[in-house]
Amino acid sequence: MTSKPIAFWHLLVLFWSLLLVLATARADETPQPGMVAAAHPLATEAGVEMLESGGSAIDAAIAIQAVLTLVEPQSSGIGGGAFLLHYANQPARVQAYDGRETAPSAIKPDHFLTESGTPMDFLDAVPGGQAVGVPGTLRMLELAHEEHGALPWEALFQPAIRLAEQGFEVTPRLADMLRIDLPLDAFEPMAGYFFPAGEPISAGVTLTNPDLADTLTRIANRGAEAFYEGPIAESIVATVQGNGGKLTREDMAGYQALEREPVCRSIADHSICGMPLPSSGGMTVLQILSLLEMASAEVEATTRLTRRHLLLEASRLGFADRNEYLGDADFVDVPVETLLSNDYLAERAALISPTQSLGTASPGLANPESAMSSAKRINHSTSHFSVLDARGNAVSMTSSIEMPFGSRLMVGGFMLNNQLTDFRFDPEAADGRPHPNRVQPGKRPLSSMSPVIALDTDDQPRLIIGSPGGTRIIGYVAQRVADVLMAGEELQTAIEAGSVINRNGVTELEAETPAEALRAGLEALGHEIEVGPLTSGLHGVERLPDGVIHGGADPRREGTAVKVR
Repeated sequence: MTSKPIAFWHLLVLFWSLLLVLATARADETPQPGMVAAAHPLATEAGVEMLESGGSAIDAAIAIQAVLTLVEPQSSGIGGGAFLLHYANQPARVQAYDGRETAPSAIKPDHFLTESGTPMDFLDAVPGGQAVGVPGTLRMLELAHEEHGALPWEALFQPAIRLAEQGFEVTPRLADMLRIDLPLDAFEPMAGYFFPAGEPISAGVTLTNPDLADTLTRIANRGAEAFYEGPIAESIVATVQGNGGKLTREDMAGYQALEREPVCRSIADHSICGMPLPSSGGMTVLQILSLLEMASAEVEATTRLTRRHLLLEASRLGFADRNEYLGDADFVDVPVETLLSNDYLAERAALISPTQSLGTASPGLANPESAMSSAKRINHSTSHFSVLDARGNAVSMTSSIEMPFGSRLMVGGFMLNNQLTDFRFDPEAADGRPHPNRVQPGKRPLSSMSPVIALDTDDQPRLIIGSPGGTRIIGYVAQRVADVLMAGEELQTAIEAGSVINRNGVTELEAETPAEALRAGLEALGHEIEVGPLTSGLHGVERLPDGVIHGGADPRREGTAVKVR
């Protein structure tokens, strides 16, 4: 007699459970405002177009990168490499995609040494084929699209193809970059494309690129395979080998993009995630932020001067370890867990004084002379964009061809990278041991690209950010993450604030900004100061605790941030 009521209640509970599941699913699928922040208005528009068509953050990223290849050829493109962090909302997780270039299989340890055995001058190594690595961006994007794409692959390239065929207006930044004091017109077809009649093109000119339109059409129709095998790959190899490089068809066909585990730490009540090696950016940003948090906890009240001083000291310590220990962990042993452990970081943070700079810091696990090459004199390349889609998925992607216009070699309408110059030129460290960032066949050079995604306590993206800027990227990003998540500043305000940088040497202050006013105070604390331009390219998305979305675009470049409703 009791079986029927029990069955009834079981059915009732099942019914309400089903309603709850359906209601939750509908809530999860309810479109939220999206956001695209990228380094060029046309690239931003391409990302917005994908999101408005129902595309995912990954779809938008592919469209953005294709357009950047056309309109920002000095900075990034399909001829280079990239790192991409992806936040998947269902289930909540952060993934790291590695599209870093690899060294050709025929490369030798003395690749960047002169006949006398000394390291080449950096600017001598850049142009031509000797510094071209296997491009990784397209394979990486295809790998991410296979798992997270919502729109057809071919649809994602249409904005770039359309612009390449119809033309785009040359911006002042592109025109100015063609006038920098470097031999940019040494190779065809770059010289004819950017320097018609021997003079660099001017801002406002409408520029078409039918060769790139053809390349992107092939890729749209056949996938990344069209780039890594067949006529495009053959043209890349012929161009590189014809200009002194080692790249082969086998190197191109064998390239693999990789999904890796991101590096994450709990800092300032957020889970902050970055790229693992071969990006030094993720580990070093996390070290800097952890050291800053620990050092700040020992100071009762801080002024802006003190906060910047502590950040700079944390950066000294982070770069000391970066320069000594980091390389491609697929080739060398790197003590990642130790360098990010609480005990080690607490020991390092104890070296930071709020009243006196520690000067040049030593690495924490040993005390040899720093073995890394000095910072590059010029680096205006690299690009970053951030995307949040309507379903709450996010992308933080930094891509690069290394120096302005990369190797200066142009194939199929796009520029080839010179990323092999990110290897240590001298294969030996100061103490005679093999340097962890020495060049080896198939190896990925150490990078400073630092895409970041920070999650709140509900595992929702709170901050999506990154920047170009060579080794300064690490400082640009760490400063803004600290300002937003630790100091409570609004994203755009943090981006526009003057940059302060220390790469374990002099302290650099951005000229004509409030950062310059810190000079006297920092000098009194023992900092050696240089004041000058610091051209970041920070682009980010901020999601406030109440769900309000803000975008941030760096006024030092020409990017935009656009909300998608």
